[in-house]
Amino acid sequence: MCTITSDQKNAILDEILATRRSHRMFLADVPPEDDIKKILHAGLLAPFAAAAVGGSKDYFRQFFVIRMGSPSMTEASECVMGRVMTMADELESEMEKNPKLRAQAVMFVQRLSMIKKKGKVPGVGTASYYIVVAERRGFPPVELQSLAHCLENMWLKATALDLGFQIVSITSEMSEDPQFCKILGIPPGEWMLMGCAVGYPKDELSPSIRPPVEDVTHWLD
Repeated sequence: MCTITSDQKNAILDEILATRRSHRMFLADVPPEDDIKKILHAGLLAPFAAAAVGGSKDYFRQFFVIRMGSPSMTEASECVMGRVMTMADELESEMEKNPKLRAQAVMFVQRLSMIKKKGKVPGVGTASYYIVVAERRGFPPVELQSLAHCLENMWLKATALDLGFQIVSITSEMSEDPQFCKILGIPPGEWMLMGCAVGYPKDELSPSIRPPVEDVTHWLD
């Protein structure tokens, strides 16, 4: 029987929510596998689109844990970096023809340029673990929404374990990449992918700053 009161539960949850941050710098120390399994279990508990994938023979969600320094990490890093290079070239070409896109995408292009210069995608090989989550495609296509729930659960669990967590959004671009999917052992195009990096954070970050809820809430009659 749980001995924690509702007020205590709320206080703990509020603390985790407030301290959840994106960590992009990680220590070389490797977290224990048990902690990673706890994070994966939290992701498994997240909601999913049952009506969209209810007829599937296989389970709706899979996790692939890639360790820093492993052959799989080397291959995955090369694949993801190749995709970044292709995206940058395609986007720059489109921006030359589309002034509106050029204005909208300028910051994203700068980020891609920074990654190209460094030769490494943040989160892929920069933390102890690069975790890829696969959500089976269904109809209607709501895989990304399910993945968002899953990654949020994982993020909060990592925060509770005092581990650093970083979303690796470029992973979604790898869902149909034959070479990347071969590393995972899944058919390209059948699963939507998203990824994250997990490790011990190098720096302690201050809590997120948000406006008062009253400033962004509208009660409608």
